[in-house]
Amino acid sequence: MINYRTLHTDEISMELFQNFIRHQTVNKCLRRENGEWVVREDPFIDDWSKEDYELLVSCLKNTLRTGGFVYGAFQDEKLKGFVSVEPEIFGGTQQYLDLSSIHVSEDMRKTGIGRNLFLAAKKWAREKGAKKLYISAHSAVESQAFYTAMGCREAAVYHQGHVEKEPYDCQLECSL
Repeated sequence: MINYRTLHTDEISMELFQNFIRHQTVNKCLRRENGEWVVREDPFIDDWSKEDYELLVSCLKNTLRTGGFVYGAFQDEKLKGFVSVEPEIFGGTQQYLDLSSIHVSEDMRKTGIGRNLFLAAKKWAREKGAKKLYISAHSAVESQAFYTAMGCREAAVYHQGHVEKEPYDCQLECSL
């Protein structure tokens, strides 16, 4: 059974992620070429180092300290998925809130956890007055299939900070 709950600053630590498997084998990605999105072979393995987890812990704590949302999925009290949304609305009339992360442990993918986390993020963002979630999303075709299934489409307005930080990400939005 999967249990979902809001996380608090004091419980976000390296230990929280000890049973979380970030690993993802990527073979094909979306790439923008001549104004069109195309699928390209781009094989690599996406995994997080100890330093990546330390940065994640710091970022999630900051999200909570600034009034954002961090929500987790647990199986047998072990973290198996999480989502975070930043608290500041941006994008002018688009009224975006930034879905800054959503990840499901490799051993629990395709079980509905991602969908439930995404729906919780949408609910929280709607309650905060946003009109849309903004997602700077991994370009792997599997990741993009998830976002498409959740009703996401290309963002009307790009967040330049995200584009500069992750130029291969797909900039998406999802109406609330």
